[in-house]
Amino acid sequence: MAASYLLEHEKHPHVVLERAPQIASAWREGRWDSFTLVTPNWQLQLPGAEYKGNDPDGFLSRGQVIDYFETYASRFHLPIKTGVEVLMVSQSETGRGYIVKTNRGQYKARNVIIASGVYQHPKIPPLARQLPADIRQIHSSQYRNPNQLPNGAVLVVGSGQSGAQIAEELYQAERKVFLSVGRNVRAPRRYRGWDIHRWSQLLGVFDRTEDQLASSAEKFDPHPTISGKAGGRTLNLHQFARDGVVLLGRLRGVAGGVLTFAPDLRENLAKADAFEAATVQRIDEYVSRNHLDAPEEKLVQLRDGFDVPLIDTLSFEQADIRTVIWASGYSFDFGLVRLPVLDTMGYPIQKRGVTEFRGLYFLGMPWLHTRKSGILYGAGEDARYVTSHLLEHSSESLLCEEAYLRGLLPAGEVPRVA
Repeated sequence: MAASYLLEHEKHPHVVLERAPQIASAWREGRWDSFTLVTPNWQLQLPGAEYKGNDPDGFLSRGQVIDYFETYASRFHLPIKTGVEVLMVSQSETGRGYIVKTNRGQYKARNVIIASGVYQHPKIPPLARQLPADIRQIHSSQYRNPNQLPNGAVLVVGSGQSGAQIAEELYQAERKVFLSVGRNVRAPRRYRGWDIHRWSQLLGVFDRTEDQLASSAEKFDPHPTISGKAGGRTLNLHQFARDGVVLLGRLRGVAGGVLTFAPDLRENLAKADAFEAATVQRIDEYVSRNHLDAPEEKLVQLRDGFDVPLIDTLSFEQADIRTVIWASGYSFDFGLVRLPVLDTMGYPIQKRGVTEFRGLYFLGMPWLHTRKSGILYGAGEDARYVTSHLLEHSSESLLCEEAYLRGLLPAGEVPRVA
């Protein structure tokens, strides 16, 4: 929609194809009832709808996010066609543009922007098939509220943004919760008077570029686990343990109704503690170096998670676990693009969203250019770069085609057009 706004502003004809029957379907269908953004309001930076309200450090609820997108589309009259699923994108036979096959016919386009993101398919591990038939299994995207779950304890697998927030909601609703902890890290929601995202902005975290990463795999590292609920707060697994959540290591197997876990719980907790300590140290050094007026603060150091016994096996029956929530993330699939533009991991090969194929672009992915590329904060910046490139090269292509038709260029010099 950011790209559409910019193209509409330049009066460049285009259409947005959306598979779902309504826009913002991920927010409608793939989030729980009490969901809030973890990014503060001031990071709402879609072009033309930058946040200008009186609660910059607040957090939009699920319903407010949906309203934000609906208003954006209607206010700027974006040409969105819903219920249209793209099945294949291929280059035209002439090499001039692309053929886009959908469930509602075929389009021809000089330019194609793939903006389907990387959260396309809920990821559930193969061992899920080995769970007893009477155990209810859902992905975090299917979770709505505690009342939808059968009575009994709940095992949440994954301690990232979704897993930690869902586990917190469940135990606060007086459900018995077991949490299989991964290698997610933690940061304080607020420190020395400011939200952690304000500090991250000042420290240049959001502006780190892809070429500064140690490896391409780092693009998929999770953000620190925090919450925007009730005005925003820190999610500390040591606090979870203090409140009665049973912390477990990584789930690695199930057989005969018995779960087995890796002995890595304390290692994972220590990693989260170390990340938080390094984060506040960087902030303290920044405050001192720049002589900022930020009150000193010492975070409470909890260790409850280190004191719990390590559990390597757990019986569904003995623990009375009746539900498993897979907070195990999503997988991506760009196979609909029938061109050699994917690397060995199936990730698009591009530079700031621009591929080697003229007129083929990608948007809305983590580390498309910077760390903020994968969130609302960076969507507008990336869209501006891609649409500027598209408009510039579309004009060049039209001039070249006109010259060719007038006989001013030999056929071999007509470039692949966008």
